[in-house]
Amino acid sequence: MVFKRMLGAFGVGAPSVDTVLATPRIQPGGMLTGEVRLTGGDFDAEIEHITLGLVARVEVEHGDGEGSGVGEFSRAQVSGPFTLRKGENRTIDFSVSVPWETPISEIGGQHLNGMALGVRTELAIAKAVDKGDLDMVAVEPLPSQLRILQAFLQLGFQFKSADLEVGQIYGSGQQLPFYQEIEFYPPPQHAGSVGEVELTFIANPGGLEVILEADKRAGRYGDDAIGRFTIGHDDAMHTDWPGELDRWLAGLSQYGGQYGGHQGGFGHDGYGHGDHHGGYGHPQHHGHHEHRSGPGMGAVVAAGAAGVVGGLVAGEIVEEIFEDEEEEG
Repeated sequence: MVFKRMLGAFGVGAPSVDTVLATPRIQPGGMLTGEVRLTGGDFDAEIEHITLGLVARVEVEHGDGEGSGVGEFSRAQVSGPFTLRKGENRTIDFSVSVPWETPISEIGGQHLNGMALGVRTELAIAKAVDKGDLDMVAVEPLPSQLRILQAFLQLGFQFKSADLEVGQIYGSGQQLPFYQEIEFYPPPQHAGSVGEVELTFIANPGGLEVILEADKRAGRYGDDAIGRFTIGHDDAMHTDWPGELDRWLAGLSQYGGQYGGHQGGFGHDGYGHGDHHGGYGHPQHHGHHEHRSGPGMGAVVAAGAAGVVGGLVAGEIVEEIFEDEEEEG
């Protein structure tokens, strides 16, 4: 995947940069490898640094509304200072680590509706910075995450959409300033008590925090119920996830959301946005947002699977950035 773009910040005759990803598909906690290819312009250029940033489209709540922005959630400098001579071709290899909490954007070769992630190349010359090169990247689930996603499908859930919400999940080990919500429509046997279920993974080297939010039907013990499960990656591969999820959902209608406190099962904690956190035992309803429907994840799995947010950009520009790159790719 190569995107050629003249560095407009430096004027006519400036160097150009191509970023080539050797690993356009990655997993959380993995390595992103490739090379940055530079072509000198009409003059010698003193390069101060080349930095790669992982960026994603995120949803930001403000007042009674919600907007989109581009959040940079990981940075790695891949080159220090050097002189790029007039007309010179230079290649810089890179290998950078991917945060464990990097959101999932693709399953079995199928893109998750609502997700947009990329690698942005930043080149600094004479204290001017150009962030013009953006490569789209696909993030596939870890095997432990895929097992849980498959369990939803086995129970008859249908994928709705996915997005990234700015904020912190209360009581979790979350490190990034946003979290991913993967939304499902419930199967018929639970449709009477549950409207939607949102799944969030907080991954780390040792395992997963699995956080569920069920939007319960009106009149059934309140609005939402929260379930949590913390487990190692290896143990997750041998857990009866369809059974765990089915028991949790059945408990919502039977016990009003208080089911699941047993050892090793789903418990119920607070879940908050931004600076507003619910307390333990009192899940906080944080609203639901309309998204475009995506393909059913049954087809998706069958196809191939058995620091700080940077400056936020207006939603229109976000769409233009990612859509332009998708067209070029």
